[in-house]
Amino acid sequence: MSSTIALLALLSWPAMVWLFYSRMGPGRALIWSVLGAYMVLPELAKIDLPMLPDPNKHMLPALTAALLSWLMLGRRLQIFNGNILIRVLVAGFLISPFFTAILNTDPIFLRYGLEIPGMRIYDSIAITGTEFMYLLPMFLARRDLATPEAMRDLLTALVIAALLYTVPILIESALSPQLHIWVYGYFQHDFGQAVRFGGWRPFVFMPHGLWVAFFVLSCLIAAAITLRVGPAERRVWQLPVFLLVCALLILCKSFGPIAYALAALPLAFLANPRQILAVTGLLAAIVILYPLLRGAHLVPVDAISDIADGLSEDRAQSFGYRLMNEDKLLARAAERPLFGWGGYGRGFVYDAQTGEVETVADGAWIIRIGAFGWVGYIIQFGLLCLPLWLLGREAAAKPGAVGLHAAGVALILALNLVDLLPNGTLTPLTWLMAGALLGHAEALLAARQAKHQAELAAAPRRTII
Repeated sequence: MSSTIALLALLSWPAMVWLFYSRMGPGRALIWSVLGAYMVLPELAKIDLPMLPDPNKHMLPALTAALLSWLMLGRRLQIFNGNILIRVLVAGFLISPFFTAILNTDPIFLRYGLEIPGMRIYDSIAITGTEFMYLLPMFLARRDLATPEAMRDLLTALVIAALLYTVPILIESALSPQLHIWVYGYFQHDFGQAVRFGGWRPFVFMPHGLWVAFFVLSCLIAAAITLRVGPAERRVWQLPVFLLVCALLILCKSFGPIAYALAALPLAFLANPRQILAVTGLLAAIVILYPLLRGAHLVPVDAISDIADGLSEDRAQSFGYRLMNEDKLLARAAERPLFGWGGYGRGFVYDAQTGEVETVADGAWIIRIGAFGWVGYIIQFGLLCLPLWLLGREAAAKPGAVGLHAAGVALILALNLVDLLPNGTLTPLTWLMAGALLGHAEALLAARQAKHQAELAAAPRRTII
């Protein structure tokens, strides 16, 4: 579903990106190109291109930023450089769709006259192009957001974004999600999903209310770090902004992000960067191992179900339905564990009699495993987790090397990784933060190695006579 206005808004965004790069430095221009598009451009709209991926609000901003930063500033984009593990993961991210397509050329027969087609080489090329465009924010941020100043700019942009979203959230909390309809002429999701806890859950211009809630959570962590860092004279307005974002998160009426906030805010206010990065590294390890833990029945689903039951009967039923679907989808994925089932919904479970789909995939992890198998899962989540581990290594190697701004960005990314278990909240901002942290960790490593080499060169030489 789309509209003429939605398509025009999408087509006009490159001009906005050009304006950003004309008025700002490359780092801030990149932040607002991606962040602004995520906040205001329409969902579901895309530009149909023959034989190429169809750019949408999640792809077009970074693609335009890459072209304009090259044409206007002469900044080339390096992809296969740095840590050997990063290069392997990037190569695997782009190559593995070919193996997925080759191993899924067989059609799936559902019932008389109904089948799901097999994949073609063309599909693998299209998927590779799409995967590359999704990775572009990471490559750009790795190059342009690697400094401590860029980390501060990223958190500041999130705080400003929360202020810009205040009125839209208030409107939709009172009147129901209407802004996407008023501006672009259609609703981007199932309207029944907007009702929560006896009120309305805002969607604004994002895919779902859960996406808005996690976005506000990210802004809240940014506001907390900004308030903590100060300076003191700015806290007069930073504290009201922080309290305002707290109120916005409550208005989003999503239990998960509120629970994340209760757990993360003490870290944001009290922990030092090394402690924050130790926690984020642990969360990343749990996330990447989650499918193994889930398959081995080591996740305390009964305890979580009891908590959901304590909140409301609807939450308990929703959680139980999610677990049932995950079990079915894991069993389906186990039939082709390495490279998955590919596209066209081949990884879902279907009714043998009617041919109707019987499963719903919510979490990004189960979607990835079903489509691209364990190889695809480890590659994607490895790219998202590795920056946290590399930055944690630099913080441990040299106390004080990582500042609170970078630790705050790491905390937001780690919470996003945790949220990818129940939800599909993988956005361009996720890749942007992962790339910024990766570039920062690589810059700190290079500086540490250069200092070590300089110390060796300056050390007095001993002569044995």
